[in-house]
Amino acid sequence: MKGIKLIAILGLLSIVFVSCKPEQDHYTPTPYDLGQPSYFPSKNNIPEDNPMTEEGVALGRKLFFDERLSGRDGTEGIRSCSSCHHQNNSFEFGSQTNTHHAMLPLINLAWNRTGLGWNGGVATLEDMVLAAVTSPVEINADTTQVVKYLQKTDDYPELFEKAFGSRDITFKNIQRAIAQFVRSLVSADSKFDRYLLGEEELTEDELAGYELFCTEDGADCFHCHGGGGLALMTTNLFYNNGLDDEFNDPEDRSAITGSHWDRGVYKVPTLRNIAVSSPYMHDGRFTTLDEVIDFYSEGVKDSENINPLMHHVMDGGVHLNDLEKAQLKAFLNTLTDEQFLNNPDYSRP
Repeated sequence: MKGIKLIAILGLLSIVFVSCKPEQDHYTPTPYDLGQPSYFPSKNNIPEDNPMTEEGVALGRKLFFDERLSGRDGTEGIRSCSSCHHQNNSFEFGSQTNTHHAMLPLINLAWNRTGLGWNGGVATLEDMVLAAVTSPVEINADTTQVVKYLQKTDDYPELFEKAFGSRDITFKNIQRAIAQFVRSLVSADSKFDRYLLGEEELTEDELAGYELFCTEDGADCFHCHGGGGLALMTTNLFYNNGLDDEFNDPEDRSAITGSHWDRGVYKVPTLRNIAVSSPYMHDGRFTTLDEVIDFYSEGVKDSENINPLMHHVMDGGVHLNDLEKAQLKAFLNTLTDEQFLNNPDYSRP
């Protein structure tokens, strides 16, 4: 009889312990395959505290296109990230956004390790999300209100739980999700990519333009735009490229470094999808590729801040003839990635 009572007591205790045991953690996000091309840099810049997951990228995509990210009702002044970053313009605006800067396209930023923006003043994509959401000239939202607004929706709490393990929305996780989506924007299927892989041939003019691009006595582009073995089409570094010989921009690279020698210095943008991402230069002063090529051909200005890689500055530029300009432009057009510009995985969900 005592043995039966002991068994009964142990059974009751087991029920109590089972009932008190916390629920199993169902937070099991799926790792995201970035699909890194073989000829891209082997190291990317994905932070350890924000690994890319299928759930995180999907959530970030939804937030990127959702005007509810503004944290308010109505229509006046309501914006999302996609209000300014248009897929058909390589996730750039396609025109000047304000009196100072054109925008940089959101391409292959998973491999950027040098800061974001024209002056490199934003350290990470997560920081860029915060800057964009709170900027008076961009989304212009209060982060506390954004969190409260999204928390009340029917869909977001569950999506945040799947991505980050909690239905309680935080702005930090909003930043993480959008950053994950932006890192997923990989452009690697242009005609030039297929040429590198031996899948397609370039025309004679395109090949001639490629040679001009890669030679110092030609167009001399490769020093600044040859990053990642021509995969990224930018070194992601900062140069004074001879646009001006007087400097009064309070937001150039010197605003970050405090160095006199960084006046008139800006980040080198990628040339991927360059044909669809005008206007060009930090202030959007050029609207066509022809204007850009003409500038590097005969419009470069000398100054004490000019970068040493501008080898032809004493001649005012590289002085291409009309045929060479057309050939260089033909090569630049091979960098357009139609698959990227029309990828449904990057569009509004």
